[in-house]
Amino acid sequence: MRDEFRADLQIVSQLLVDMAEAVRAAMRQATKALLTADRTAAETVIARDAEIDDLYRHVEERVCDLLARQAPVASDLRAMITALHVAADLERMGDLADHVAKTALRRHPSPAVPAELRPVFTDMAGIADRMAEKIGSVLAKPDAAVAAELDGDDDAMDDRHKSLFGVLLGDDWPYGVETAIDATLLGRFYERFADHAVNAGEHVVYLITGSTSG
Repeated sequence: MRDEFRADLQIVSQLLVDMAEAVRAAMRQATKALLTADRTAAETVIARDAEIDDLYRHVEERVCDLLARQAPVASDLRAMITALHVAADLERMGDLADHVAKTALRRHPSPAVPAELRPVFTDMAGIADRMAEKIGSVLAKPDAAVAAELDGDDDAMDDRHKSLFGVLLGDDWPYGVETAIDATLLGRFYERFADHAVNAGEHVVYLITGSTSG
């Protein structure tokens, strides 16, 4: 019975790794669509968001089944709780990538952000990608130190987010209200992507240590 539980727990872990990889790929593709007006990339992200949602449902189903059949306690229960929380954060990260892709598609064939904003969004996308990679890494091989690094990455994301507003609120902003609103929302999508990555990292720390990183 114990071996069966461990095997099922490993399946849940792999589902989370698969989610993290899918989310990372989605935000990469969404950013490509955003910065290069790549319609195919945007449509791919939107179509594959359902796959991330399916993985989320599989995690929920597996965990609920294990809770019902095995009634885990101590570290095993902690693993179940962590899996549910991490899956929820990853699913939301996938939704945020989907939002970026939809913004890019709505503005197609023009780029969704003007040239002046591309450097800051390139930076934000790089930070988001690094954070998603770390989440996948710590889910595959739990490491509290790597998970804790996400707080510093989030600080970098917040700095880039602030710099975005510096451009949007400048007196020489030439692109009008609609473009400013799109850029504001896009910045929020990347910033929230990072926040959910931090949340997922904190849950991994909880799994390893029994306490939150905060």
